[in-house]
Amino acid sequence: MATLSMAQALNSALRDALREDERVLVFGEDVGPLGGVFRITDGLTREFGEERCFDTPLAEAGIVGLAVGLAMGGFRPVIEMQFDAFAYPAFEQIASHVAKLRNRTRGRLSLPMVIRIPYAGGIGGVEHHCDSSEAYYAHTPGLKVVTPATVDDAYWLLRDAIADPDPVIFMEPKRLYWSKGETSSGDRRAAGFGRAAVLREGRDATLVAYGPSVPVALQAADAAAQDGLALEVVDLRTIVPFDDATVVSSVRKTGRCVVIQEAQGFAGVGAEIAARVQERCFHSLAAPVLRVTGFDIPYPPPILEHSHLPDADRVLDAVDRLQFGDEPDLAHLAGEVS
Repeated sequence: MATLSMAQALNSALRDALREDERVLVFGEDVGPLGGVFRITDGLTREFGEERCFDTPLAEAGIVGLAVGLAMGGFRPVIEMQFDAFAYPAFEQIASHVAKLRNRTRGRLSLPMVIRIPYAGGIGGVEHHCDSSEAYYAHTPGLKVVTPATVDDAYWLLRDAIADPDPVIFMEPKRLYWSKGETSSGDRRAAGFGRAAVLREGRDATLVAYGPSVPVALQAADAAAQDGLALEVVDLRTIVPFDDATVVSSVRKTGRCVVIQEAQGFAGVGAEIAARVQERCFHSLAAPVLRVTGFDIPYPPPILEHSHLPDADRVLDAVDRLQFGDEPDLAHLAGEVS
């Protein structure tokens, strides 16, 4: 077991993939000698040369379009969008071509490519540098959407994404880049995508989270334990494919569910999760499924970010509603739970 930051684990995953498969290419804005804004590609150009890890012009649609052609030609490109909102100029390429090529060719062509997107808040980023865009990609058939919350998952899920025969949107929580953890040795690819993880066992309610919201769920569970409540924490790991079995099993056991997401509440991934739980666990639920989300506003400036992002207190308020049926103050609702 090696202790690394999430940034170092992602770097190691890219390095190992480049070593093991000459078809793997890494490119994007400033990913070469600079090593990327967050240094995820640090040292890769020096080790593998500019033909394997190289800089591109500041043209996101062109970066994705180039990756499409390379993937059609047998390569396995891994591209980086510098920040979440910077990827929007490339969305037409992603939605119209990346996601649809297998269907359009009746399975004759696939696109083994990874689009890495640093996303979400918590770093005090200015406008266009913090956004939660996962719902756009999750709503686009043909894409797999992955978001790690632990260092070990960062390494192994990225290795899985690069090995996958289809396009993967790999969403990296920016605020977790500096979190530390251990990476396991051996080959974990047998787990694959679509397998959620129960990070903490509980009996009183299930907290379902992904990406940057997982540490929030764990903090809430720790605080609730001091009051005698045992909250179960489920980390989705992959949004698409979705692990219904693990989530349903947990909620049927606890009878209560809170879904946590950093993105705005309306029409978000959390709404889909809540609907699936309600449909599959209706007779096991002792209370409605609740969501704790960001507010239905653009990401605020850094000085107000702490008010926008869900925290453990807001999660515990939702748990109280599940336990005691308290009505929320609707005047404060901009997401789902204030």
